[in-house]
Amino acid sequence: MNLRRQCQQLLAITDPVAKARAVTALDRNGPIDTEEQIEPIDGIPGRGERPPLVPHTSIKTGSLATPRGHAALVHSIVHIEKNAIDLALDICWRFAGMPEAFYRDWLQVAFEEAYHFTLLRDHLLTLGFDYGDFPAHDGLWSMAERTQGDILARVALVPRTLEARGLDASPAVKTKLVSIGDHKAGEILDIILRDEIGHVAIGNRWYGWLCAQRGLDPVQTYRELTVTYEAPKLKGPFNLMARRAAGFRDEELAALAQG
Repeated sequence: MNLRRQCQQLLAITDPVAKARAVTALDRNGPIDTEEQIEPIDGIPGRGERPPLVPHTSIKTGSLATPRGHAALVHSIVHIEKNAIDLALDICWRFAGMPEAFYRDWLQVAFEEAYHFTLLRDHLLTLGFDYGDFPAHDGLWSMAERTQGDILARVALVPRTLEARGLDASPAVKTKLVSIGDHKAGEILDIILRDEIGHVAIGNRWYGWLCAQRGLDPVQTYRELTVTYEAPKLKGPFNLMARRAAGFRDEELAALAQG
């Protein structure tokens, strides 16, 4: 079966642990039909009843000095990684007509996001909690829905914007967790940061490719897309070293700093 169609089927799995395992077991070297127009199906992304999804302003992790507050912070990162699996699967099946390398890249991203989810969920279990025990928000997926009609907008505003925020946030989150003695979480966040630099780099590479194909200026186009799709305004501090490693040019970083 076309790997893109398999990605759609995996996206529909409601159990996040089963989904991560299925992504890990997927033969990523299988055949890819880049031109197949795959019809949308109901129930994607597949979700169980937990975690309950609430507005992001309602998310309260509580004090890190308490076991529950500690676990709530780890849970929030597990949820991000679960959404990242869904995003990588979705971009593979939804957008036809890209080079085969595009789909291979995002299949690798899905595989690595499943690994991150598993590492963090296993760690959360050692804290006495499981994924779904705390409420979560739907910010990442809501941007995927808004950009479902334009591959350029998707790569500009999901990997290069929302996921790139993870590069900025990672050092501070790691510091918080290590400060309460959670060195295991710190080690996992180091793995995630390393891999996420590569994921954002993939987004940057394909964004640049699409802009070149359409004869668009990348910086100006990005500004226009953030307005059109109501992307959140980014505020510092920015992890400039990680962003440069992920392929952001100095011109783009200067524009970011100017707001």
